[in-house]
Amino acid sequence: MSGGDLINIHPTELKFPFELNKQSSCSMQLANKTDQYVAFKVKTTNPKKYCVRPNTGIVLPGSTCDVTVTMQAQKEAPPDMESKDKFLLQSVAAPHGATTKDITPDMFNKEAGKVMGEFKLRVIYVPASPPSPVPEGSEEGSSPRESVLENGNQNNVMFDASTRSGLEANHTRFMEEPRNKSSEASSIISKLTEEKTSAMQKNQKLRQELDLMKKEISKSRACGFSFLFVVLVGLLGILAGYLVKKT
Repeated sequence: MSGGDLINIHPTELKFPFELNKQSSCSMQLANKTDQYVAFKVKTTNPKKYCVRPNTGIVLPGSTCDVTVTMQAQKEAPPDMESKDKFLLQSVAAPHGATTKDITPDMFNKEAGKVMGEFKLRVIYVPASPPSPVPEGSEEGSSPRESVLENGNQNNVMFDASTRSGLEANHTRFMEEPRNKSSEASSIISKLTEEKTSAMQKNQKLRQELDLMKKEISKSRACGFSFLFVVLVGLLGILAGYLVKKT
């Protein structure tokens, strides 16, 4: 339906699904049916209750623009679910190449010779449909019990999957722990082996040095014994010569 000579508006009523303590939204589409740039502005009789995005804008020639209206959460339902709130959409021809920043309040003042359109939209509350207590499968011949069983089976499958993944994670962790401990044990064994090899090498070196010292001591003892023997033989020779002269 036309919203003046510039813009077509669809739908022409704002229908909000009404549910206490919950926000509700609806949208409308603005279509520019001219070859001009068209500026628009959305007003409401209850601005604290509704939020309009965008509330102003430019619709290019032959294009459309979507406007979303959000109703704040309501604590009480209106009598007979009827709303007295209304919206007004104003449209006016804008200069070629105009943008949202170029829109001013004076553009929507009614003046002689100005091409301008206005369209009023009323608000309708639609009761939010409560969830059906009958399972969907019951319409096709399945009983609620079967639906419950199917849901139970699905839950069991999900539980089994989560349990399996948990067990696999634990198994992986248990497998990694012995590997880590085995790696630490191998490192300790390698270190002990190196220390043992080093100690054996030092022990062998000490034995070689000890053998060398024993040989040197034996040589020194042999040399001392030979010298003492020579001295004794000399003394005996002198004593024997002395006795021969006496006789």
